[in-house]
Amino acid sequence: MSRQWTSVLVIVAGLVLGAAALVKYGPVPEGAEVGNRAPDFQAVNLQSGDSISFHEAYEGHVTLVNIWATWCAPCRAEMPAMEELYQAFKDHGFRIAAVSVDEGQPADVMSFARELNLTFDILHDRDARIQQLYLARAVPESFLIDRNGVIVRKQIGEHPWSSPANRRIVAQLVGLAPEGPFAPDSAAPPVTSELELKPGGG
Repeated sequence: MSRQWTSVLVIVAGLVLGAAALVKYGPVPEGAEVGNRAPDFQAVNLQSGDSISFHEAYEGHVTLVNIWATWCAPCRAEMPAMEELYQAFKDHGFRIAAVSVDEGQPADVMSFARELNLTFDILHDRDARIQQLYLARAVPESFLIDRNGVIVRKQIGEHPWSSPANRRIVAQLVGLAPEGPFAPDSAAPPVTSELELKPGGG
C-alpha cells in the first residue's frame, strides 16, 4: 500500500474516532426527555423566600423534580411516598424540588405542605414557566435527574415513589448500590387515571 493511501486511511480512522468520542463525551443536549440535560428554571423556594436557579441550587445532587398543584388530588396522593423516599436518601445527596404551579398565594402552598408534613424543598412558579420548559401539560409530572443534571426517568401521573423499585434506582444514583438497569416499577398505577389538567384546560 502506498504512503498516500496509508495517510488517507489514518486520517479517516482519526475522523471516525473523533466523531465517536464527540458522541460519547460531547455536551449533552438540553431538553425534557430522558438522556437530556434537564432545563434550567427559576422558582421561589418558599421555605427560604429566595428566588433560585435550578441548575445552581441543585448542582451535583440526585434530584426529583415534581411539578404539582394544591388542587390536584393525584399530587396530594403521591406526596407521602415522596416524603418517605426523601427521608431515606436525603443524607446521601438526594433532594426533591417540588414545584407548585398554583396561581394563588405562597402562603396557601406552604399551608398545604405543612398539612402533609413535607420537609423537602417546596418551590413556587406562579407563571407555570416550568411546564413550558418541561413540556408538562398536566400534573403531577416528575423527572428524576442524576448528579450530572441528566434526566434518567420521566414519570407522568401519580407514582409510588417509595416502592422498592424506586428505592433501588435512587440508591444506584446516589452510589449506595451497584449500577444496573432501571427496572420498571410494577406497582405503578395506570397513567390514564393519574393526571389532572389545570382548571380551565390549561
